Amino acid sequence: MEQKRFRGFKLDKFQVESIESIEKNNSVVVSAATGTGKTLIADYVIDKYLKQGKKLIYTAPIKALSNQKYSDFKKQYGQESVGIMTGDVTINPEAPLLIMTTEIYRNMLLSKDPFIEDVMYVVFDEIHYLGDIERGTVWEESIIFSANHVRFLCLSATIPNARQFANWIQYIKKHDVDVVVEKKRAVPLTHAFYDTENGFSSLKEIKELKELDKYPKYNKKRKKFMFQDLKRKKENVHLALLKDLEKERKLPCIYFCFSREQTQRKAEALKNHRNYLLNQESVKASSLVRERLRNTDKSVHNLKTTKLLRECLSKGIAFHHAGMLPVLKEIVENLFAEGLVKVLFATETFAVGINMPAKTVCFDSLEKFDGINFRYLNSKEYFQLAGRAGRRGIDKEGFVVSVIERITTDVNKVKSITESDSEPLNSQFKLSYNTILNLIHSHNEEERNIILKSSFYSYQQGGRKGAQRITNSFNKKKKKLVREGYITEDDDLTEKGLFTSRIYTEELLVTEIFCTGITKELNEIDILVVAGRIVLEEKRNTKFKVSTKAHSNKVFKLARQNKTLNRYFQENPLFVVETFLKEWHDGCEFADLLEYSTLSEGDIVRYIRQILDLLEQVKHATLDGELKEKIRRVEEKIDRDVISVIF
Repeated sequence: MEQKRFRGFKLDKFQVESIESIEKNNSVVVSAATGTGKTLIADYVIDKYLKQGKKLIYTAPIKALSNQKYSDFKKQYGQESVGIMTGDVTINPEAPLLIMTTEIYRNMLLSKDPFIEDVMYVVFDEIHYLGDIERGTVWEESIIFSANHVRFLCLSATIPNARQFANWIQYIKKHDVDVVVEKKRAVPLTHAFYDTENGFSSLKEIKELKELDKYPKYNKKRKKFMFQDLKRKKENVHLALLKDLEKERKLPCIYFCFSREQTQRKAEALKNHRNYLLNQESVKASSLVRERLRNTDKSVHNLKTTKLLRECLSKGIAFHHAGMLPVLKEIVENLFAEGLVKVLFATETFAVGINMPAKTVCFDSLEKFDGINFRYLNSKEYFQLAGRAGRRGIDKEGFVVSVIERITTDVNKVKSITESDSEPLNSQFKLSYNTILNLIHSHNEEERNIILKSSFYSYQQGGRKGAQRITNSFNKKKKKLVREGYITEDDDLTEKGLFTSRIYTEELLVTEIFCTGITKELNEIDILVVAGRIVLEEKRNTKFKVSTKAHSNKVFKLARQNKTLNRYFQENPLFVVETFLKEWHDGCEFADLLEYSTLSEGDIVRYIRQILDLLEQVKHATLDGELKEKIRRVEEKIDRDVISVIF
């Protein structure tokens, strides 16, 4: 191909290969290390098709990445050419380039949204999310249900079985799918380890020291032999490590912790020991923060998190996690990009898609709690985060440092995680009731059989065996839907079935409460409490203040005769969230709302947005005008200015 440059950049070999595939009207799976320039290929696709007046969709796994891409593309192509749909926000939905979460795209496909008919290209950023246990099915369905004329650009840092994945797409969509792999990073990585007792050490040294720790030592004071306890508190190890990194001129640094609380605690401890900014830099940082917060709700200024963050930022230190308000995360990202943050303590969400590399990446631990128990990172997770080390055009190499507590560490496991990303992309396909209803509603039996055999799971299992498992699941769930009045014996959707086909959150539960006679008896706060209970993602330390149960008791009595609802509300009491939501509905200030639960500021915003998203789904699904009006009034009450402004 003659063109070797695009937008002033000299294209690397893998970028040229990708563009050549795009020019042939093929789909492309690009597996290239972080920082090599995968996004330039997406830019080429978008530029090419927008100039031709075609429609494109850019999907991302998280809303923060969708928001960032919307901002970037809006600057590049103009506000009228770009739209965004994330569930939280919809702007310019008729634009030729739509940025959206993958869930939104999949839902549009299932509902046969007219916009989809004219889409020519879909970019799947972070396609390895297809292997995510909870959300992976969405990616598979998005590919399966896309029209045959649509082409895909699938981007990921590494997919060891990229050819298998591409062959699957080629098999079900009947067009050529090319694979482009770039293993070499623009900035090579050096991996190191920091023993909590011994400082920088090789894995061999750590293993030898661990062997020595097995032998008992004589304690003179207690006059007996004791095993040395090396599992000392790691609370301040980061101070010593960062001091060493500063001496070696290896800042700026992103220091990953798998705990929101730890990011703030470590930032505060460092703030009390070190100031990385010159006076003029500190003044500039404070000025930028003040400017960004000027138009936010006053209650945001008085939050403990805001005050701590401002103190840290004035010294070149920051923290970033999902529990923060979006406006605060944005401030951190902006100052990091300006070079005014030298040490950033972050959770792993910072590494997804957001292009903000540093010279060094540190891991506070190579173990994390996954919601069930503590486990080691897999190699894909490690390299996703490690890939943020090394700034292209600035650093000759990037540094990755893992903090090791040798007494509890499996050294061989650590070695296997950090040597190479060897985790293949595996299907997590599961049929939802929503998908089954949409399949029955929109496809005949022959088409359904083809679709059921089209999953990546079936392909990986060798075809017949995997397809049979999916078919068995379909038949079992379909029988339940027929038995419970969602589908007729003639394969037609009932009113309940049609309602459920438009619900994507706990679809059967939502239908039983909002598409039955119970609805007539519900008032606004009843509706709010039910929606709030359904979307609540309870965590170990989540607690709510309870001072009223009137609405919960009322709904529970109404739902007692419904087996599905009776069982659910017995196991998930409504009163847990009643006081919290009633206070917000009745006009409670955002800062005061923090007193009614242990949810962080960012979690509260996300929670309210999830409620609004579910209520919108119900409003779209129902034919009941009275229910629609009730929901509209609820939305007016809870979608207050503070939610909009801080988003």
